[in-house]
Amino acid sequence: MPGLAAAPIVEERRTHPALRIRTVTTPEDFVVLEPVWDSVLRRAVIHHPFLEYAWARTWWECFRHGSRLNILVVLANEEPIAIAPLILTSSRMWGIRVRRLSFLYSDHVPRADFIVAEGHEEAYAAIWNHLRQAGGWDLLQLCQLSEDSPTQDHLRALAAQDGCRTGIWESSLSPYIELSGGRAAYEQGLASKHKSNLRNRLKRLHHMGPVEIETIETSERAAEALDEGFRLEAAAWKRNAGTAIACDPEIARFYRLFARRAAQAGWLRLNFLRVGASRIAFDYSLVYQDRVFLLKIGYDPAFSQYSPSNLLLSLALQRAFDNNFTEYDFLGDQADWKRCWAKDVRRHVWLYIFPGTRKSRLLYLLKFGLVPLIRSIMRRKRGAAA
Repeated sequence: MPGLAAAPIVEERRTHPALRIRTVTTPEDFVVLEPVWDSVLRRAVIHHPFLEYAWARTWWECFRHGSRLNILVVLANEEPIAIAPLILTSSRMWGIRVRRLSFLYSDHVPRADFIVAEGHEEAYAAIWNHLRQAGGWDLLQLCQLSEDSPTQDHLRALAAQDGCRTGIWESSLSPYIELSGGRAAYEQGLASKHKSNLRNRLKRLHHMGPVEIETIETSERAAEALDEGFRLEAAAWKRNAGTAIACDPEIARFYRLFARRAAQAGWLRLNFLRVGASRIAFDYSLVYQDRVFLLKIGYDPAFSQYSPSNLLLSLALQRAFDNNFTEYDFLGDQADWKRCWAKDVRRHVWLYIFPGTRKSRLLYLLKFGLVPLIRSIMRRKRGAAA
């Protein structure tokens, strides 16, 4: 098996009669895992780019601090059929030291999951049995599982069979647009006021010069475009709030490094709204399997009266329809400006699994018992005081 066979194997277990698990724990092993990862991913039929090897490697290189790789590769007759991209991190919850297994996750990961090739549902049992037998963790925390992921149901059932406590935390509702119905039908469903505002603002902006969308797709031009894009993304409220990409060198490095790799794969779309020679709005998007994914957006507040971000979105959507793309995914959580464009949402959850140790039982009671109770009491008190 290319890639995996060349890597030193830290651990190998047989947790299913016909399957074996190999564990990758070092960065050197992770680097040579790429062809194996790609092979499984292509057979897993995953319709977003956030489980691509390029995304996972970029995350690890930028955000790995304090974590150890614990990537599980499931083999059936030496053929890789599944990958569980996990890390082990020591952290604190309510003052308690916790050994946490999780995805390669941070606030900048819109979606995560196991990678399981089609027709290999038994891989979930192999992954779970390995984790249960290997031990060494107090919490398995699987963040940002999408509503259509089978991982939630499989892992919850397997954990319950072994007497483990589980819990679900509701995460983001990400708006998206189905594009298959065509542009005319979609625009007919938009609010009249929204369409009227766009037309009026575009007309007024045209008085300042030609209005067009500029798109950067190549790694050669990406560095300069990102300098300007990050400036625009931070220009309005995000810099003061501390959430702009430019506020954190590690986050900026992540988006720059991934832009280079995404450009090499043909996914990158750095879009600018231009008025004459000026760039007044920016978005960092990816095109993957005929779907558009909006990662970041920003604008020059000097042009806020023209709603530049919405005008850029309008032009980007026109292009998506013209290219016969199937979906435009806003990612993140709901916001008023997203609801102007999208009616459908994709639900995400975090799955928590606690093994049967005394510490883990305490963590479960705190997370899904005491903390919700306290929050409920506080809400009632605020309601009574209002």
